[in-house]
Amino acid sequence: MNTESRTPIDFYFDFSSPYSYIANEWIDALAARHGRVVRRRAILLGVTFQAAELKSPVSYPIKRDYALRDFARSARFEGLPYLMPSTFPIPTQNAARVFWWLQETQGAEAAAAWTRSAFRAFFTRDIVLSDPAALRALLAESGVDAEAAEAAWSDPVWKDRLKQANEQAIAAGVFGAPFFVIDGEPFWGNDRKLQMERWLGQGPY
Repeated sequence: MNTESRTPIDFYFDFSSPYSYIANEWIDALAARHGRVVRRRAILLGVTFQAAELKSPVSYPIKRDYALRDFARSARFEGLPYLMPSTFPIPTQNAARVFWWLQETQGAEAAAAWTRSAFRAFFTRDIVLSDPAALRALLAESGVDAEAAEAAWSDPVWKDRLKQANEQAIAAGVFGAPFFVIDGEPFWGNDRKLQMERWLGQGPY
């Protein structure tokens, strides 16, 4: 299949989003079935929530219990391990800066590997990504130079790169995660997989 003219699927995510963890486990296979690649974009949900005048569903008492139940149920539905983190949600700017540092210095494959490692660590092992010591240990375990990564997450260059990514997400209409864009068509949520599959296979409907 000729994929030269096929645009990537943009995948916006936050490392503190359970639904993003789940989507990260299926998006590459879905893209590959349709001759696409995935272009990951780490963002901070808090920034997009602020722009959209929204809050996390777990911040509303009436939604919290349902959301926590649905996180686990959605993971089970996909056959994925899931452990509700003891600290949730968490700030994820350091993990996201590491993503952009890897993306732009070592390439998309390295950034994707870090994304997978970080999501699985937080949502199956309760490794708190916002804790610098835990993050350094996870980076080393994942085969990333932890010292260089810590320098990167403290570097204004990568702070600015994440800020730019957040601004680009808002400009693209992103207000939550996971958020996908396929040839200009937006899809919000882990539960959009079947719609995305049809769109990729049959075109606009």
